[in-house]
Amino acid sequence: MPFLNPVLPDVDPAAFNALPLRERLRIGSTFWADEGFGTPRYVHVVYILKVLVLYVALGLLVIGLTSDVGSVWHIGDWWKETVVYQKAIVWTALIEVVGIGGAWGPLCGHFKPMTGGARYWLRTGTIRVAPWRLPLTGDTRRSGVDVALYAALLLSLVAALVAPPNDGMVRPWLLALPVVLFALNGLRDSIIFLAGRGEQYVPAMILGVILGETDLIIAAKLIIVVVWIGAGCSKFGHHFVNVVPAMISNGPFTPGRTVRRLHYRNVAEGDLRPSGLAWFMAHVGGTTVEILTPLVLLFTTNRTVVVLAVILMVVFHAFITVAFPLAVPLEWNVLFGFLAVYLFVGHAAGDGWALADFSHPWALIPIAAGLVLFPVLGNLRPDLVSFLPSMRQYAGNWATSVWAYAPGAEAKLAKLGLPVEDMTTQMRDLLKYDHDTAELAMSLICSWRSMHSQGRGLYSRLLQLDDIEQRTIREGEFQVNLIRGWNFGDGHLHDERLVAAVQERIGFEPGELVVVYAESQPIHRGTQSYRVIDAALGVIERGTWRVDDAVAEQPWLPNGPIPLTVTWRPAAPVGAAPATASVAAPTVNP
Repeated sequence: MPFLNPVLPDVDPAAFNALPLRERLRIGSTFWADEGFGTPRYVHVVYILKVLVLYVALGLLVIGLTSDVGSVWHIGDWWKETVVYQKAIVWTALIEVVGIGGAWGPLCGHFKPMTGGARYWLRTGTIRVAPWRLPLTGDTRRSGVDVALYAALLLSLVAALVAPPNDGMVRPWLLALPVVLFALNGLRDSIIFLAGRGEQYVPAMILGVILGETDLIIAAKLIIVVVWIGAGCSKFGHHFVNVVPAMISNGPFTPGRTVRRLHYRNVAEGDLRPSGLAWFMAHVGGTTVEILTPLVLLFTTNRTVVVLAVILMVVFHAFITVAFPLAVPLEWNVLFGFLAVYLFVGHAAGDGWALADFSHPWALIPIAAGLVLFPVLGNLRPDLVSFLPSMRQYAGNWATSVWAYAPGAEAKLAKLGLPVEDMTTQMRDLLKYDHDTAELAMSLICSWRSMHSQGRGLYSRLLQLDDIEQRTIREGEFQVNLIRGWNFGDGHLHDERLVAAVQERIGFEPGELVVVYAESQPIHRGTQSYRVIDAALGVIERGTWRVDDAVAEQPWLPNGPIPLTVTWRPAAPVGAAPATASVAAPTVNP
């Protein structure tokens, strides 16, 4: 793949854009299997430099200079200090919540400029969406109060990072302050809490407030083990095996087309379903490693076994890092690789850092219960909990959406007054695409979605819109990135609440913007639920599809839409446009 120039399908862009949707999905998904997004290699170099220079080198310098641990250059003398763990957490949270960690750059739809995050959240008038309907949170327009709360959060993290330690730890009140501000920001705009990875870093800060040095390190082991095992459990089922081939195909270090194709059944004959190798990668290299290895680390005192298990987890996180998944959680993976060494080698259970060494072992029960609460609830009721607190970070079982604009309707987004240009314009600025080529590239993202299990369900419903071939189709992740400044695979950020907030400002006519949204699959059910949202009318249909049906099909649905079961439609959808009607209406259950 060229270093400076992207690789695109060998088709005329204008002719490609005029093809029927399913044919575009076929060409795009087949191209993705061989080339991924076709990103020029210099983009990956930018990411690598960001991680090595901005995150690792600057982070070590700041931590070393502010922690009273001696010479900053003698890392071997101080890397095991408790304050290093605490400040590594704070530093990573700061990088993330500013918007220069995960979900940054062209691989996440930030082409030019490459940073969303603070660019949106320090600006009044941008859209915010509260997670719940609570007093003083109903307005969707970011106010001066919201900007002040976000700025205060950034300053509190900086203060905790640069302040000298007290008795080898960050002062408790300096950790309590960002905990409170994370909560306040999250109650008014869920995206800020999630962007800062509050579900993982806030518990570490809370424990740093209430626990002493030894107890904190032991509790920190519980945190990372819950994250690992939660992620491993989330990979049960049919979803994750569909994630692996698309991720491997997009990896810049995957050695050639032949290796990419090994993860599909038969690319040459048009079968893009995952192969046996993809299943092995998903459920042995993924599920098994993430569940069994952390349990070994938590309970064994055999140093050789610990070292081998830590090496396995470091390799695991290194593999994810070099695969460059589209959410690009590179800093998070680097941190977790370091923490595996820090917590289980630097503070080995056999050296006085075992669960039994906790000052009050009974207290580990409520700590563990608090850590597993949202993963358990989120897997049983994914509609209630973001997939991040549910610990389904890259499991493929995601809530997501696809947005379909009537001709000319997408241009109305200009009324939002966003701090960036639309994505096709950004592509033209960064990659020097013309309009047709930029549209082709946007279609590749839609093809990527179709390669995942829920994509086949989304497009099955979308294809039933009467005027689907005239519509502009956009991936929901890129839409929330454009409108709210961040995404990480959480469809809750672009459900009907965001659609309603956009509608308040734009006033689409019925049928101009139709969104098909899918919720994550509950762990105990075999179906995923979906909703059809008309920006002007609200939710106009609810239904389900069987996950087995979705994963049995090719990304472009050559056999037609998978079976859908409609569970609700309004009795009389007054004003509904023909575009929202079903061409082949599924059975409506009473």
